[in-house]
Amino acid sequence: MLADLKAAVEIESPSDSKPAVDRMGRHFAGRFQGVGGRVRILRHATAGCGVLVEFWPSLRRQKPLLLLGHHDTVWELGMLREMPFRVHGGRAYGPGILDMKSGIIGALWALRALRATGAQPQRPVRIFLNPDEELASRAFRSVIFREARRAQAVLVLEPAAAGGALKTARKGVGEFRIEVKGRLAHAGVDPAAGVNAVSELARQIVRIEGLARPERGLTLNVGMIGGGTRTNVIPEHAWASVDVRVSRRPDLAWIERKMGGLQPIHPEAKLTISGGINRPPMERRRAVALFKLAQQLGRQMSMDLSEASTGGGSDGNFTAALGIPTLDGLGGVGDGAHARHEHIIIRELPRRAALLAALIATL
Repeated sequence: MLADLKAAVEIESPSDSKPAVDRMGRHFAGRFQGVGGRVRILRHATAGCGVLVEFWPSLRRQKPLLLLGHHDTVWELGMLREMPFRVHGGRAYGPGILDMKSGIIGALWALRALRATGAQPQRPVRIFLNPDEELASRAFRSVIFREARRAQAVLVLEPAAAGGALKTARKGVGEFRIEVKGRLAHAGVDPAAGVNAVSELARQIVRIEGLARPERGLTLNVGMIGGGTRTNVIPEHAWASVDVRVSRRPDLAWIERKMGGLQPIHPEAKLTISGGINRPPMERRRAVALFKLAQQLGRQMSMDLSEASTGGGSDGNFTAALGIPTLDGLGGVGDGAHARHEHIIIRELPRRAALLAALIATL
């Protein structure tokens, strides 16, 4: 498993590099085909390729079990030089190793084990590897919806929460962009003739932060801003990007209405608001039965599984919102997703694969 994981980590696959993600997709397609899967590579004009795999197609009279993963990462090309694959102290390090190449390797070996032992599930198993999950899953979102609607249940190969907990709830995710148009003027000669777009944006940011309702799981983060040209020029343009996280479905419409309804504070400034919620919340009720089954199976393997909620989004948000039973966090156990210390705990690799195999065999 570790050799397979090393090979995957050393194929860099940043979301915005189509050739790199295509190369990663072809690699995983070959590995799943090598253990008996029927593979289709789904090409896209601008995004990397998606990978769709089916096992036990003879059982198609039954609704399939869907496994979801993604083979893109947040790391730019060349990061492997700064973060090479390495093993130290029972941990393996490298870009994308936790989020989420270890989850895909776990699925590969779970299916390999089931086939090697002659175990046959009750239904077909379909796997979709998404090439742009880190960019809001736009290229193949319709494929995710189609596959989920026909599925009995969805198992998401994203990394576990802290301590190996399975993820039974996720916040919804949104992104808004605020653009301000003011009016140019000389900052020293005639400042009153201008409309300062940066000042307007600063005041809007205070307003936006006031929309947070952390007591009910609604948070906002103004993560990027820009504007102006020179210190002696009243700035005409300014912009900000805002990340929004939402726990409750009723708050989706509320925050979109509030953000879309922002009005200029300076009477001559103009605001343009774009964006919105791109992932609905993954509600716990869609995961409870699957989590209890995973707990039961885990006990048979001396695994004490707990559950957790997380503020991050995944493709499980979409499937749960469709009403399909969805359990997340079945991938690697470790820490540092999207951070330079990203790693997995090596001893957990076969344990998570065994849990996944047990779920596949039982559902």
